[in-house]
Amino acid sequence: MRLPAPGGALRRSRRRARRRLPPTPAGRIRRLRRRITLLFALVSALGLVGMAVLAVRADDASWRAQVDADLKLRTSEFAADLRYDEEGVLDYPDPREGGYDCPPVTLFTGAADRLTALASPHRPCLTVPASAASGLAAEAAREGDVVLATAPAANGHPLRLSAQPFAGQDTGNTDLVVVAAVDVSASLDDHERLTVLLTAACAVLVALSALSGRWLAGRAVRPALAALDQQEAFLADAAHDLRTPVTSMRLLAETGLRGEADGHEVLRRTLRQSTRMSELVDDLLTRARLMAGAVPLQREPLRLDQLVDAVVADTPARGHRVRVEAVPAVVLADPGLLRRAVTNLLGNALAHGHAPGEPADIGITVGADGTVAVDDAGPGIPPEQAQSLFERFHSGAGSSGLGLSITAWVAHAHGGSLTVQRSARGGARFLLRVPVQKRP
Repeated sequence: MRLPAPGGALRRSRRRARRRLPPTPAGRIRRLRRRITLLFALVSALGLVGMAVLAVRADDASWRAQVDADLKLRTSEFAADLRYDEEGVLDYPDPREGGYDCPPVTLFTGAADRLTALASPHRPCLTVPASAASGLAAEAAREGDVVLATAPAANGHPLRLSAQPFAGQDTGNTDLVVVAAVDVSASLDDHERLTVLLTAACAVLVALSALSGRWLAGRAVRPALAALDQQEAFLADAAHDLRTPVTSMRLLAETGLRGEADGHEVLRRTLRQSTRMSELVDDLLTRARLMAGAVPLQREPLRLDQLVDAVVADTPARGHRVRVEAVPAVVLADPGLLRRAVTNLLGNALAHGHAPGEPADIGITVGADGTVAVDDAGPGIPPEQAQSLFERFHSGAGSSGLGLSITAWVAHAHGGSLTVQRSARGGARFLLRVPVQKRP
C-alpha cells in the first residue's frame, strides 16, 4: 500500500491553520472588495438577463403574430374569390392555374365530421401533411372560427397552418374551410440567432461589468487601505522611535534604584530622555497628521529671511557656529509648517553636520527666489543614500528619522522641493525651495 507523502499532509495542515486565523484588517477590506465586485456583477447579470429574456420573448411573439396575420390574410383573400352561381353551385379557382400553390392552400367542403378536399395545390412549394390539414379543417368547422396550429413537414421543417371556415349559400352552417400553410423554419432560425447573439452579448457585458465593478470597488476601498497603511506606518514609527528612549529611561531608573550613580546625574539624563521622547511623540503625531491630510495649509505672504533669523535665534547653539546670509524674500506659505521645516533642517545640521567632539560650522543662505540652503562641514551624504534620505528611518544615528521626511512633505505641499547635494564646506547641502509671492 502506498502511503501519502508527509509533506502534503503538512501543507494541508498549514492551510487549515491559516483558514482558522482571523482575517487581518487589510484582508477584510480586500474581502469587501470581492463582495462588492460580486454584487455589482450579480445585479448587472440580473438586469441584462431580464432584458434579454424580454427581448427574446417579444421577438418570438412578434414573428409568430406576423406569420399568423399573413396566413389569415391569405385565407381571407382566397375566400373572397369563392362564388355561388344562380343554381347554388360553388365556383372556385382551378388549381391548375397556380393560385393554390404558394403558400399552399387546400379547400375543404362538407360537414365537420366528413370534410373532403375539394381543391388542393397543383404544384405546391412545400408539402403539407394531409392528416394535419384535414384535422385542422375539421376543428375549425366545429368551432366556427379561425384555428392556428404548428405541424412538421415531410422534410422536418416546422409549418404554421391556419384554417378559416366559411358559411355556404342560404345556410348558416359551415360547409367550406380554407387551410393555408407556410414554412417558418427561416423565422425560427432568425429567432435562434437573435437568442444566441443576446446570450453572447449578455455574457460579454456581465464580464465587463464585473471588471468595472472590481475597478470601482478598488477605487472605493483604496482610501481605507491607504488609511490602514498610514496607521500601520504610525505604529511602526512609534515602536521604532520610542523603543530607545524608553529603554534608556528604564536603565536609568534601575541604576538610580541600585544607587550605582549620582541621583542628580540620573535625574538630568532622565530629563534629557523625556525631552527627546516628547519631541519624538510630537514628530510622530505631526507626520501622521500630514500623511492623513489633516493639516490644512494656511498660506499667507511672509518674509522668508525674517523667519529663518527667528528660527536661528530660538535654537540653542550649544557651542556651534551658525551664520546666516539672507536677502529679503517674500513667499506664500503656511508660517507654522514652514518654520517647522526650517527648524528640522537646522536641527539636522547641528546634530550631524560636524565631526564627533567638534563644534558644527553651519551656513544658512536665504535667496530672493524662495530658497533656503543649509550647508555643514560634516561627513556628507553618500550618493546612494540621497534618494531615500527623506523617507522615514533614514536620518543619521541618534535621530528620529522623521524630521527630514516632514520637511520634504512641507516643501511638496507648498509646490516646492527639498534636495540634498555636496556642500562646498565638505559636508551636505540641503536646499529647501518654496514658491515666492508673485508681484502684482
